[in-house]
This record gives sequence, structure tokens and C-alpha cells, in this order.
Amino acid sequence: MHDGCTAKFEDGIEVLNKVRMMGFSNGYLPIPFKIECECGNEFEMKTFESFCDKCNRIYAVTPCHAFDIENVSKISL
Repeated sequence: MHDGCTAKFEDGIEVLNKVRMMGFSNGYLPIPFKIECECGNEFEMKTFESFCDKCNRIYAVTPCHAFDIENVSKISL
């Protein structure tokens, strides 16, 4: 069900579901990102699915889009 790097996502939940479905949640990013969470905490995003240490907000990015921090989705559950 992988459609290469052409996927378009409506929201962060779709990105998160795709990362989990592909089995990449715990995989390491090619380049870690410094994330400034909405709660004011700053942390290093090292895996395709990461959590803010302070508020547990979820951040996710697909492997095809993991080279630009602008592609990181924040998810509120």
C-alpha cells in the first residue's frame, strides 16, 4: 500500500497513521530536527514519530519528507 513519495495528507493524523502503518515510528531520521513545541519546550526529534518530553504532543514525518522540518506534522489527540 506504499505509493512512493507522492502521498498527500490532509492532516497530522494521516501522517502519523502512515508512519505507523509503514513500521517507521521508531526509525531514526536521517537528520534530527530541533523542535520548538507549542508548550514552550525544545527537544530533538530523532525518530519519525517523536513526543515532546514536557507535554507529550506527538510529532511525525514520513521518510520521503524527512529532509525538511517544514514537513513535520504536530498531532493533538
